[in-house]
Formats: sequence, C-alpha cells, structure tokens
Amino acid sequence: MPVHALKDVSDLGAKVPSHLQRITVQNIKVTSDSVHRSVKGKVVQKGPVVSCQQRDYLLKAVIEEEDPQQSSASQHASINVIFFGTLAKDFSQSVSQGDTILLAGFTIRKSPTQQTDKLHSCHLEMDNPDASVYVCSSAGSSSSGPSSVSCEPRYTYIPLNELKPRKIVNVYGVVTFFKQPFPTKGTDYCSTLKITDQSNAKVGCTIFSEKLEDHPKIFKIGDIIRLHRVKTQMFNGSMSLLTSLGWSTVTFDGMMNSPIEPRTSTQTFHFNETDKHVVEALRQWASRQSLLANEPTVPLSSVQPKMYFDLTCQLLAKACMDSRCMLLKVWDGTKCEHPLLNVAVAPDALEGESTNSQDDENLTANILVYDNHLEVARTLQPGMFLRLYNLHAVPQRPPEQSHDVPSHLVFHLHGGTSFGRGLRSIPSDSPDLQTLKRMLESYAEAVAAKEEVNDGTLLDVWYTPPEAIDKDGVVPKNICTVRTCRHALQQMSLAHVKKCTPPAFRHVCAQVKTYQPQKLYQCLKLFCPHCKTLKEIPDDESIAQVFQEALGGSNQPCSEHWAVTSSVDSTQLNRVITMHVSCDMVLDDTHSQLLFLQGVTLDEMCVISGAHKNVVPVRSEESRMTLLDLSAPFLFCGDKRFFGCEQCSRSLLVEPEVSGVEVWDEHNVAKALGVQLMQYVLLMKFELEDETGTIEALLWEDAERFFHVSSVDISASQQLQDKVQAIMDRLQPQGSSMAARPWLELCLTAYTVEENGKTQVCYQITNTETRESF
Repeated sequence: MPVHALKDVSDLGAKVPSHLQRITVQNIKVTSDSVHRSVKGKVVQKGPVVSCQQRDYLLKAVIEEEDPQQSSASQHASINVIFFGTLAKDFSQSVSQGDTILLAGFTIRKSPTQQTDKLHSCHLEMDNPDASVYVCSSAGSSSSGPSSVSCEPRYTYIPLNELKPRKIVNVYGVVTFFKQPFPTKGTDYCSTLKITDQSNAKVGCTIFSEKLEDHPKIFKIGDIIRLHRVKTQMFNGSMSLLTSLGWSTVTFDGMMNSPIEPRTSTQTFHFNETDKHVVEALRQWASRQSLLANEPTVPLSSVQPKMYFDLTCQLLAKACMDSRCMLLKVWDGTKCEHPLLNVAVAPDALEGESTNSQDDENLTANILVYDNHLEVARTLQPGMFLRLYNLHAVPQRPPEQSHDVPSHLVFHLHGGTSFGRGLRSIPSDSPDLQTLKRMLESYAEAVAAKEEVNDGTLLDVWYTPPEAIDKDGVVPKNICTVRTCRHALQQMSLAHVKKCTPPAFRHVCAQVKTYQPQKLYQCLKLFCPHCKTLKEIPDDESIAQVFQEALGGSNQPCSEHWAVTSSVDSTQLNRVITMHVSCDMVLDDTHSQLLFLQGVTLDEMCVISGAHKNVVPVRSEESRMTLLDLSAPFLFCGDKRFFGCEQCSRSLLVEPEVSGVEVWDEHNVAKALGVQLMQYVLLMKFELEDETGTIEALLWEDAERFFHVSSVDISASQQLQDKVQAIMDRLQPQGSSMAARPWLELCLTAYTVEENGKTQVCYQITNTETRESF
C-alpha cells in the first residue's frame, strides 16, 4: 500500500527500505537524481483532494525540513509536494498537518510558484507506480495495520498577531470591512476584507475565485469568518492573507444569541463543538468593542437626500434600461418622508409584479444599478431579499418642474467598489431579515384590515337572491360577479398575477375552466378555528355506528344531581330511552329546553330533534352522564347537526353550566359542555383561465359571500345545496365551450404556506360575490 503508518519516528530506520538514501530539502535540484532517494519532513500545509482534467485527483502539501542544523543554512527549507491519483486520496485520509513523513519514488520538477510562495525552486511529484509515503502521526497514535486512516481532521488556528510571512495558516476573525466580489481582468472574481480578533491585530484578506458562490458570504460588519489554507505575506509593511491552493471559507452571523449556522457553498466542511466555542467567544468579544459599533441598515423612512446608506429590502420587479444600467424596484414596508421618483418603463420590459399600489403610497424605491454590479443584478429574481451597500439617494427634479415643488428621490448604486459598494441577495431565513419581515407583514395586515367583511360600506352591495323576480316580473337570465373590496388596483392578467410577490391583493377577469369537487356536497367541511383542523363531515352510516356502540354499554339511566330524569321503554327489548333536563329549565318551554337523551338510535334522535331546538345525545359511564364520541354530532338542532373538535374539547363529562344563559344556541351549548365547536365551511378549488394562462385558486373564507348562503344552513337544506349547484352550472355550463362561459371579475389574494419545509405560493378568491344580470 503506498501510505504506511508508523508508531514512532524511530521506526523510520527499521521500517523504511535500507536502499533508500536520505537527501535534504536544501540539496534538492532539478538535476538531482531521485532514484533510491528519500526526503523527510514535517507537513506544514495539507490541501484538499481536487479533481483535474489531466489526472483523476490531485492534492498539494508543503513539507518543512525538521533538522534545524540542516535547514538554517538555507531559506528554502520548505518544498511543495504534489500527490496524484489514488495516492492523493490515501494521503488525504491518512496524513494530518503536523505529521512527520518520509517520501520515496518522487520526481523532481521546477516549481512554477516559487516567485509567489517564496518556497523551494523545485517541487516533488508523487505519481510514479513505486511512489510511497511513510507517516508518523504527530499525536503518536498507534495503528494495528499497515495504514492508519484518521477520519476526523485536525486544524490549528493561529491568532492574527502571531502570523508569520510565507506560511499557510488557518484563522478565525471578525469582519471590520468588506467589499462584495468584483470581476478582475482575468477569469477570477476578487473580494477584499479586513478582520481582527481578540489580539486586536488587523489583517487584510484578498480572496480570488472563479465562482461567485465560493466567495465569503458576508452580510454585514461584525460577521465572523473562518479561513482555511490561506497564505500569509507582507504587503505595504502589513501582514495580509491571500488564498492559496485548496483554500476554503465559512462565515457566521456575528450577532449575539443568533443561531450558529455556517454559510458556505461547499457540501462538506469540518465544524465541531470546538469551532462553536470559538465563534461564541468571538461574538462576545466583538460585542464589547466600540470599533465594531456599526450602524444598522437605514429604512426608507429615514433616508434623506444626498445621503449614502445601506438598505435591506425585498425586490418587487426589475427591468433592463440599457447595456450598462438596470432598474430594481424594491420596498422595505416603510414610507419615505420625501417623494420617491417612479422611473417609467414599458410594461412588457418589467419582470415581476406591478408596483402601482406601493407607488401610490410612496413605498417603492427605484434603484438604478450600474456597471460592475449588473452581473449580480441580472441573477436576482422578484421576491428575493437584498442588501445594497453604499446606496446613494439622489434628489431629482424635472426641468419643467417649479423649484417650489419638492424634488423626488431616486437611488443610484454607482459603479466601482469604493466604500464597500455592492449588492447581494440574503437568504430568506437569515436573522438579519427579522425586522424587514415584521414591517412587510404589518403592511399586509394593515391592508387586509381595511377589507373586513363587517365594513358598513358593504351594506349597499348586498346580494340579490338568484330566485328573485323584480317588480315587473322579469326573470334574471345571466350571472356575473362583483368585487366588493375598495382596492384601487388595476386589473391584470393571470400571467402577471403569478409574478406577484405575496402577500398581495390582485384584480383579474377570468373564466372558470374547471372546479373541484364536482359533487358539491363534498365541498362542505368541518373546521376548528382553534387548532385549524379541517376534516370531512361523517356520513350517516358512521354516525349511526357511534350511536349503536353507545347502546352496547350500560343500560342503567344516568343519575345526576343537577337533572330531572324520566324514562320510557323502547319498542326494542331490553332498551330504555332516558331524557334528562336541567332542574333550572324544568318550567321552561320544551322548545327552548336543553335536552339530554340516552339510549337512542340515530333515527330516533332525528325524529325527536325535529320537535326540540337543542338535543344532546349522551351515554352512561359508571352511572355518570358522558357525551358520545365526538366523531358524532354532540348537538342536534332540528335538521342541523353540530360537531365538536376531538383535539380541543376539554371534557366529555356532562355537567352543564346553565345559569345566566338567556338563549340556547350552538355556541352557548358548546361552551356549557366544554366542547370546542367546529364550524361548517365551504371549500372549493377553481381553475381559472384567461388569454395568458391558468391559475388555481381556492374559494374558502369568502365562500358564503360568494354564494350568498350560510354554510351551516346548507348542511341542513337541500334547497340551498341546489342553489349553489345552480350557480356553478351557470359559471361552468355542462358541456359548454370556454367561449360560452361568463367572464368573472374577481379579487385574488396571493399568500404563502409552508409545506414539508418548502414555501409555496397559493391564491384565494376573496371580496367577490355573484350577482344576477337581466
């Protein structure tokens, strides 16, 4: 095997083949004979295994001469070693930084990096078939086999004040300045930053990488960064860090008590409890340093003309203005106290939702992005959260406008990287977005609050029943819909609605392509307002089974101190029907009494409840009155049945509190029995279509307004069920083409839901009702 593990350095003489002759690093030359030669040294840098086109795998390491008497005579005591193929993978698994190794079977080549890394003028290539490595762990660990693989990497982190030039190091630091990546004249992107640590040393870092995603994900000053395998060098008399082969980076939020979540593009990286303690210690230290007292990003409500500031916001729409300028329309939920300029663009050039409603309220900031920032701006999608650095608020007044009129503000992200100027997207789960999300949610709630159903302005738009005939005897022929909201919104296509950033209200005109469920009795559901459970209404067969199971228990009537009890024999043998009435209600009219029936079937309950307003089915359990299983109705009111939530109801033991109740309805009965009342709701899914496409939208919260019916009344009325069916038959006539179906004016609400860890945009028909046209 090419990598051999040794227990101790002294084993090198016994285990290494005797024909190998040692050569010191300082005596290595391109012309040196490498046959039967070996080199010994300490691993001071170990890079990762990388793939390359010429060979399968490659790993670069640096070894340093251990014998001080031999190394002191030359500045070239360290040399690069390149491992190839399987040997590169074995070396990565078996050798750690700080281990002592002996190499054999190498080839000597001229080093192409000698001018930059200041190491030996040659490097060693380990790609011969007979190449081998003998390793002695710096920890002195033993191995029972020929090769010992250490799976847990070991990293040493150097304090910034102890850095020495021309070394490969690992460091932690707190960011005190940074620039977003910018393209170089070559193929790389470059980003620069400055870091510090508890030693108070200040060190600059320069990062080069071809891929933008590999650069450090720094959001603000005070973030914490970890750098692996970076090179130290002196620049203008100061220590600085530069990326080298195999470098990597991980960043963390620097805010105290925020989650320690690594930000990195790589899928595999080392992070353990020790690293966590390092991050926590840096956070605590940085929080006490006045030099890190960075101003937070400025909201639009605090922006003043001509100021430069950082802005955290959400992208609503964007448009390309020309080859060197892009327009971003953003908002942060706050209103600027100065008028904002609305940059006009062609509607078809705008990618994203219309911002008319935000424009009207001075909420939309128009940002013109120039030059080197365009590449990042092109990758942005509406709905993303952004942070812009060194944004300039520019006052602008059209030439024909009077000087008495206040100038409007437009925002410029100028070209270049001075003062950290740039922009980047922020992950939606970032702690930095908490304040912004609260502002956006507050705005959405304020808009929704204006559209409450009980608004007095809706009284004049109440419904005309479909079966109504006017005073002249004219029967309505057609059907239409009317929006009952007061949104000052421009009607848009369904294609534009799909580009909207939720939460938002949108007005559309569309036709019903399909709807679900086709059997309309299935659209009636039970909904618990407490735990938000939504379930199907049990059928009579299931309910009858619950009643039958209750009959199988004790036939002895319940004995309750608060109730007057009377019994009658059933027509079936060995069964007694028992009625209980509260003592406080004995003298009340029987129609208004709250009756408790024991020992009845579902059919008998339906007959009896037809003559009484409120009847509760019960059973006996240890001579105490108990409600039936809540999968059956707990209350019968004439033809109506009411169900309780099995999760939220407090108790099935009946001891109602009847004093002080003037009117017994389903709400007061549920409260007296400790039952969480479930609501009847209508739930339908429409597939809407216009000339630009289709969209699926639910009809739920405003379904009763849409059909002019009550869900609880529908549950007990075939006539009302037929009414809903008649409306749907007119919205989508059976066997009709799309051309024959009516166009509907609708108000759609766009919102998001979390499902299986993913965010999904949904739509609901709101603030809309059907009307008859003559």
